[in-house]
Amino acid sequence: MSIKVGDIFPDAVLTYVPYDAKNPEACGLPQQLKTHAAFKGKKVVLFAVPGAFTPTCSEEHMPGYVQSVGEMKRKGADIVACVASNDQFVMHAWGKSYNVKDDILMLSDANGDLGSALGLVNDGTARRMGPIRLARFAIIIDDLKVVYVGVEPAPGVTVSGAPA
Repeated sequence: MSIKVGDIFPDAVLTYVPYDAKNPEACGLPQQLKTHAAFKGKKVVLFAVPGAFTPTCSEEHMPGYVQSVGEMKRKGADIVACVASNDQFVMHAWGKSYNVKDDILMLSDANGDLGSALGLVNDGTARRMGPIRLARFAIIIDDLKVVYVGVEPAPGVTVSGAPA
């Protein structure tokens, strides 16, 4: 069963490589992010992509968030985060390629723990992308309560894009 509006966002451990403003070209040590600890008391815009550096994710999904992150934060988002099935180093590199710095938190769900808890994973083996890939979605969380869920019904970006 998939997550829905009104549900409490699941507690999961994700990983990321923090942005270092003093040394932006560096690749730091991975850190853990526990969703309940990080998202409690905050408004979070979380969008998920099946894979960093893939065509739809790179050409359609990420650019809208890069362009809109400032507006989202002005409207009250404390955290704007991107999560994918890639490892934290790939997510860090993808964020660097868009110069997101620490404006968008680039999270890894490489083991599919969060995606499985949300009920939003796909099997990517037919496309040679591995057995566990996140679905393409966006979720807005307010103090751990889910207030918006947009899961793409087909290829492309509609209900999970920044304008949604």
